[in-house]
Amino acid sequence: MRLAGIIDHTILKPDCSMDEIKRLCAEAVKYEFKAVCIPPFYIKEAAQLLEKAPVKVAGVIGFPMGYSATAAKVEEIKRAINDGADELDVVINICAVKSGNWNYVRNDIDSMTLATHSRGKVIKVIIETGLLSTDEIKKLCGMCSQAGVDFVKTSTGFNAAGANVETVEFLRANLPASIKIKASGGIRSVQDAERLVAAGADRLGSSAGVQIVSSAG
Repeated sequence: MRLAGIIDHTILKPDCSMDEIKRLCAEAVKYEFKAVCIPPFYIKEAAQLLEKAPVKVAGVIGFPMGYSATAAKVEEIKRAINDGADELDVVINICAVKSGNWNYVRNDIDSMTLATHSRGKVIKVIIETGLLSTDEIKKLCGMCSQAGVDFVKTSTGFNAAGANVETVEFLRANLPASIKIKASGGIRSVQDAERLVAAGADRLGSSAGVQIVSSAG
């Protein structure tokens, strides 16, 4: 299994520097990762660094809590795309889910998807599975299916549990084949990566991408 081509090489620490972003981009080119996943602040510079490379630039939106106003997240998406983002990893409003305000949740997902797709870009909707019940996850899968998102992503890696096999299998069972799954949070080894792919993950988000592919040989 060639893992590099499905890994989003990630750095999202609140104190990451431009030097770290440059190193991340250089590693992404060297190891042929699918994308770099970075804070919005660095999207423009990363897009310039990767201009002649096949590596995609993914920016996070409403990260990591997701409870920004929908209008603010939509504006974040527009700005990120203007700066050069190819893919947007967006966080849903978990507060709205826990409050049972499903109309708000649906509008949040629909609005972010429209803002992304209207510019021809890819949206990955982070539902933060570690904070949700199975019923909540299932309902969100239905909303993401109706909105036509490109990916459902397990977690931010900042809140509660990250990716695991059982969650990926549950997502795969409750999403149409047209919607892909990105597993993220705590993926540190080849074994972690291979188990998640076998469970149904199409993309992996990890800050340990170099370690993973180097171990894979």
